[in-house]
Amino acid sequence: MIRQASRLPLFPLTAEVNTKDHLMIGGCDSVELAMEFGTPLYIYDEVTLREKCTEFKREFGGRYPTTINYSCKAFINKAVLKLFAEEGLGLDVVSGGEIGYARAFGFPMERIDFPGNNKSAEELTLALESGVGHIVVDNLDELELLQQIAGKLNLRQKILLRITPGVDPKTHRHETTGNRDSKFGIPMAMAAKAVGKALAVSEVQLTGLHFHIGSQITDTEPYIKAIGIIMDFAAEMKKKYRFELKELSVGGGYAHRYTMDEMVPSVSDYAEGITGALSEQCRELDLEPPHLIIEPGRSMVAGAGVALYTTGVIKDIPGIRRYVSIDGGMADNVLPAFYQVNFEAVAAAKMNSAGTETVTICGKYCESSDILIRDIELPEMAAGDIIAIPGCGAYNLTESTNYNMSFRPAVVIVKNGDARLIRRRETLDDLTRCDLV
Repeated sequence: MIRQASRLPLFPLTAEVNTKDHLMIGGCDSVELAMEFGTPLYIYDEVTLREKCTEFKREFGGRYPTTINYSCKAFINKAVLKLFAEEGLGLDVVSGGEIGYARAFGFPMERIDFPGNNKSAEELTLALESGVGHIVVDNLDELELLQQIAGKLNLRQKILLRITPGVDPKTHRHETTGNRDSKFGIPMAMAAKAVGKALAVSEVQLTGLHFHIGSQITDTEPYIKAIGIIMDFAAEMKKKYRFELKELSVGGGYAHRYTMDEMVPSVSDYAEGITGALSEQCRELDLEPPHLIIEPGRSMVAGAGVALYTTGVIKDIPGIRRYVSIDGGMADNVLPAFYQVNFEAVAAAKMNSAGTETVTICGKYCESSDILIRDIELPEMAAGDIIAIPGCGAYNLTESTNYNMSFRPAVVIVKNGDARLIRRRETLDDLTRCDLV
């Protein structure tokens, strides 16, 4: 039988068990947080967020000159952007909405890079007028459109070209972005043409190359292989066009450990593999080492987030399954249904109790796929118990919906026993404010 407290390594760094047998995060009792703010409730631990920033800066920056751009599609919130700005990070944004959100907060625009496979004229105009650091050009059509807009604005924009290296990242098919059959990036067969055209366009300054091969990549080998392909290409472009690679973005995709039996590389492992491969390629090809850019998202915030739910109906199907229903589900956490992510969970008020029954945790939405966790050992559960699921800091909220007219949950950030509301729960007014009759 599994004790609930044995799953603490999956929770934020400050997670512990108090004398009431309750799960504590950031010095706050999770059961009391559920009572105060209601459920579903998402909790972010500030200490874990800042420590993850420090870890990436130490492991990558300690080995190689590196810019760290947080990929805000994983989770975007003004309080979190403020924290990352304080930590000296940049941002990786993929839409005009994300640019506008960051600008409204006052995030330094020069620390923002803007990739995306289908940028509109309005989005490119916003990016140029906002003064983003780089626009990551995804295709030749975009390069032509950017040339026109920058010309009208009398601006010269730094760009990176996103190249598709054709590498299998060995991850979920929905999270693969760098294979040859991808909607993202310039195929290798067209890459030389793109470099030549970019160098000939006076409205842009081509400073480097970019690739992104996928998400939740549990091995460093795909990065090493992609770096080899891209650096060989850079050497060819130096010979053909005298192109000097000043910057190289290797994207993100660094994995998060969701379950106790899952093994993923450490930040140190990724840093050693990526920076070592880049340095070696530069030596072998006699190239000046480019400045490195990385785009961690999931790996930066997933471990800092915990989702709290209240249990409701418990349904026994003799000889088949015991369902424990919660007051959230796929509307706020689509990862199990869409990406087949496996989570673990604890009964937040029974942390020192052993698992005595095998249950399936299901959501309240009208979909048979609304299952968060299948066949997990928990203590005997009853209606009104609080379930805590770790690893819920990335993509849960940014991919949430109002399915079945549900309200997106409240979000708090905790530190030293203080819980601060950073996003209120939605209301019926929020759901109807855009409708017209």
